[in-house]
Amino acid sequence: MENGASRKPIVSVIIVNWNGRHLLDECLGSLRAQRFLDFEIIFVDNGSQDGSAEFVRERYPQVRLVQLSENRGFAGGNNAGFRLATGTYVALLNNDTKTDPGWLEQLVQAAEANPAEGMWASKILSYDDPGVIDNVGLLLYRDGLARGRGRLERDSGQFDREAEALFPSGCAALYRKAVLDEVGLFDEAFFSYADDVDLGLRIRLAGWGCRYVPTAIVYHKYSASSSAYSPMKAFLVERNRIWVLLKYYPAELILVSPYYTFKRLLLQAYGGMTGRGASGKFTAEHSFFFALAILFRAWVAALAALPRIAGERRTAKRMQRIRRFELYRLFREFGMPAFEIALKE
Repeated sequence: MENGASRKPIVSVIIVNWNGRHLLDECLGSLRAQRFLDFEIIFVDNGSQDGSAEFVRERYPQVRLVQLSENRGFAGGNNAGFRLATGTYVALLNNDTKTDPGWLEQLVQAAEANPAEGMWASKILSYDDPGVIDNVGLLLYRDGLARGRGRLERDSGQFDREAEALFPSGCAALYRKAVLDEVGLFDEAFFSYADDVDLGLRIRLAGWGCRYVPTAIVYHKYSASSSAYSPMKAFLVERNRIWVLLKYYPAELILVSPYYTFKRLLLQAYGGMTGRGASGKFTAEHSFFFALAILFRAWVAALAALPRIAGERRTAKRMQRIRRFELYRLFREFGMPAFEIALKE
């Protein structure tokens, strides 16, 4: 790991943290063990109250520490890091992860070999059971929701080939910095959840590709830095998927999206009543009617931002470099059925 060098590193690794001191030694320690050494670490602390910043300052003095006065979410925290990054590439890494020693090496090799691509997805495995896949890139549903490809599948080699991906999960991703300079950074209005979907679609529309690198391995403690079934997460996921839909989907897909949302909600209601999927877990912790109230709040909040979203849709259209048939190919090849969203965790 480069420290104090006058020349620019090849990679800037950004880690955003909010009250995750208990996670940091393993995450940062695994970066110390990387075989690839030409990188800097930008650690952005989102106003933590648990001594995270002090821990990093004392234990990892080579890390560039950015202390924000408040929690700006995943989007705002990463943007603060993006603006300071000096690398040719920018890697995002969750604080609740442990990296394989070859993680950065494999991503950089893939990036150098593929100049037409702007982002790269890691192979993310479950920390608690490394034989289970967390995700190998993301998939999209017809109403704007996203889910990790391969999530909760046993890793039997089905994703061991390097291939095209739709876009990476922000948990462990690599981006070409010149592409971020071109298309812009995270939409901070998202705060957290689906902000990587928003950025990934923007990069795709601008004509850049994405590649999945199966040898770039990261182990993820799922939702260790935030509750997996919190009301705030449910609100943000639903609100933000509507923004993704309205900003980037073709008009005809927006018009038919209520059908897909209705289908998904029916399956989620079934999951809530039978204890299956994320909705089953959520209603077990809260209640079915509480979930409905959150949905309503999310829809109101999403529609209240329509003037801003309309402007951002026009901007995305002006930046679009891919043709409609290519966009539909992406929706077809990286789409998923409703049960994938509704009845799986």
